Amino acid sequence: MSKYSLQDAGGGRFVLSGDMSFETAEHILRESEEMFEQFTRIEVDLGGVQKADSAGLALLLEWITWANHTVREIHYIDMPARIIAIAKTTEIDHMLNRGERWSGFIGATDAD
Repeated sequence: MSKYSLQDAGGGRFVLSGDMSFETAEHILRESEEMFEQFTRIEVDLGGVQKADSAGLALLLEWITWANHTVREIHYIDMPARIIAIAKTTEIDHMLNRGERWSGFIGATDAD
């Protein structure tokens, strides 16, 4: 049984639940590559994440880096408190919104 689930909710919106940790971060990243590819604006709902650690933070930062390098926007909702705490402790919490290029996030595909 998988320790996480990454589901496509349509229109560039995705829902991540379960663990976002050392055990799962690389798998989540690989799974997301094809899922995210067709969208210019992506929203990831993290409200269902039950376990998170610094590898989960690294995953979010990797998605931001990818979005910036490919001229996309990525926005996170319901950020786990553990991720926020780790980001603040390491003084990188300001980086968690660097994937948001446009105001008024609306999930969209390149075809829209």
